[in-house]
Amino acid sequence: MDAELDEIDRRILSELEADGRLSGRALAERVTISRANAYARFERLVADGVITGFTARVDPVKVGLTTSAYVAMTVRQNNWRDLQAQLRAIPEVRHMALMGGEFDVMLLVRAADNNALRRVVLEELQTIPGVLSTKTFLIFEDAEN
Repeated sequence: MDAELDEIDRRILSELEADGRLSGRALAERVTISRANAYARFERLVADGVITGFTARVDPVKVGLTTSAYVAMTVRQNNWRDLQAQLRAIPEVRHMALMGGEFDVMLLVRAADNNALRRVVLEELQTIPGVLSTKTFLIFEDAEN
């Protein structure tokens, strides 16, 4: 069953999406509720699976990943689970989505340079059984929402 979210829950989620390192006290102040209420709601959101994890956003260029691309793939539909496991094993694949439409899978690939991107696409992705074709879209600039 999906968790029912009220306006306070949504404000909590919005604040945490903006700054996942907020303390319970700071979260309560920003949402204008008591600390006990903020903690209880936070714990419920985690327990209900609304909040699924915690992460840090890292600038890919500052860690040496200067080339990024979306790679659209057409695949055999019957082996998504196997394909998904193989894609997770490629460190340069940072995000994957199963899609409807012209392409079956969309990947976000971050690589050290164009040669590394070429290697990932031609030597890793295109050699996976069940991958029928790929189309690469270079990313010139990332923009946050």
